[in-house]
Amino acid sequence: MYLTPQRILLAGASGLTGEHLLDRLLNEPTVAHVLAPSRRALAGHPHLANPVGELSVLLPQLSGNFDTAFCCLGTTLKQAGSQAAFRAVDHDLVLAFAERARALGARHLLVISALGADAQSGVFFNRVKGEMENALHAQNWPQLTIARPSLLLGPRREFRLGERLIAPLARWIPGKYRGIQACTLARALWRLALEEQEGTRVIESAQLRQLGR
Repeated sequence: MYLTPQRILLAGASGLTGEHLLDRLLNEPTVAHVLAPSRRALAGHPHLANPVGELSVLLPQLSGNFDTAFCCLGTTLKQAGSQAAFRAVDHDLVLAFAERARALGARHLLVISALGADAQSGVFFNRVKGEMENALHAQNWPQLTIARPSLLLGPRREFRLGERLIAPLARWIPGKYRGIQACTLARALWRLALEEQEGTRVIESAQLRQLGR
């Protein structure tokens, strides 16, 4: 059985995966409206509402009624500048967005986490992602889909030296560690949004690549 999301709330639309996902949503005839708050203005579209500013400030101002919410938020330790700043985005802001989306009627949340997410991990990045997943689960969403991609591949606006060096190898690493194109992840997220399956499910990177083909 499939649901057809008509009204979509999207966070992270100006990011690598969010851009691909937004383009897909706006070209789906079944999508009537997309609300995508962002830090910079997005290209206009008849079905897009795009309040511009800091998401933490915009969240209380968002209004409407939505079927599905996508969270494509994420940063890096280097970009954030500190562990506390990283956590503020990849944990706190994700949870705040999810709470607001639920208050606006969304019944299905799809969120991008990361391969290796584990609240008990000794690796800070993985631990924060795992704690974020656990906190979302505690929100008791009717339907929660957690995507755990490996290294995301694709052109970014900002320069990330580590990813630039690893990307050529990540395309050929076997199994779950192989890199995944952001456009592939976006296609997978849309397919998952159309599926009705109550409760929480975690989709690992290898399955995301298959779904996004």
